[in-house]
Amino acid sequence: MTSPLQQKIKITGPSMVTANRTSDGIVIYRTAKQGWSASLSDAAIVRTSDEARALLAEANADDVGAVGAYIAPVELKDGGEIKPGNLRERIRSKGLTIDLLPA
Repeated sequence: MTSPLQQKIKITGPSMVTANRTSDGIVIYRTAKQGWSASLSDAAIVRTSDEARALLAEANADDVGAVGAYIAPVELKDGGEIKPGNLRERIRSKGLTIDLLPA
């Protein structure tokens, strides 16, 4: 099996790296300051395959704070607003889709 870092990455527009926080599963986004944020507006935006590969490698190195990092498309709206670029990311950005059982 090919490592995700060795796979061809095709970027067709603005993209970001997203994952889930290991402590609670919350959707998080890789920032330009090499950290994570739960706010999509803080996400580092990349436009080339090389930039995406570098951001993903950096995110995967943080296997304690985040899990399952991958590249996802985004839409840039007028005024710099960032919106999820596909259905999966729109669903993930809204949070849980089911009620959790009480602890």
